[in-house]
Amino acid sequence: MQHATVFGGFGGQGLLFVGHVLAEAAVIEGRDVSWMPSYGPEMRGGTASCTVIIADRPIGSPIVDTADSVVALNPPSLAKFEPLLAPGGLLIINASLIEAEPRRKDIEVVAMPCSALAREAGDDRFVSIVALGGLIARRPIVRADSVRQALGVVVGDRPALVAADIAAFERGLGAATSALGVPA
Repeated sequence: MQHATVFGGFGGQGLLFVGHVLAEAAVIEGRDVSWMPSYGPEMRGGTASCTVIIADRPIGSPIVDTADSVVALNPPSLAKFEPLLAPGGLLIINASLIEAEPRRKDIEVVAMPCSALAREAGDDRFVSIVALGGLIARRPIVRADSVRQALGVVVGDRPALVAADIAAFERGLGAATSALGVPA
């Protein structure tokens, strides 16, 4: 099994952080992982993305020509990364910022109000963690418990912040699970 996920959005939306969390969750599960960030020189407010590859075998290259999942948190990321999705792939869209409809009909699309859910969880900066919850609900490439544990590792010794991140993750899990028609 190998699964490539691309996270794209504005700098400051926590894209590199959420990629790090997903990669750490894979490490916790004893999987091979590649995490590759990409961002412009302006960082906060500019474009940023990261690619996470999780596999049960050694990963040949961190470069992704075709992604299994894309998380697009802003309109430019939708335009840039939707074409990378493999047929049948998963596209998570931040419906709080993206009004455009995806062009592809051969993929699964989950439009979640990630920014609004993050705000409800306590802080707009949790938008990427909400989206990660949606991703894991629809494609359990790692266990939700591994993500919770990884948040503790990545955030470190700040229990209140870890709890807030976990609450945002749970909002994303719940929103995507409800969209599936499965009780949360």
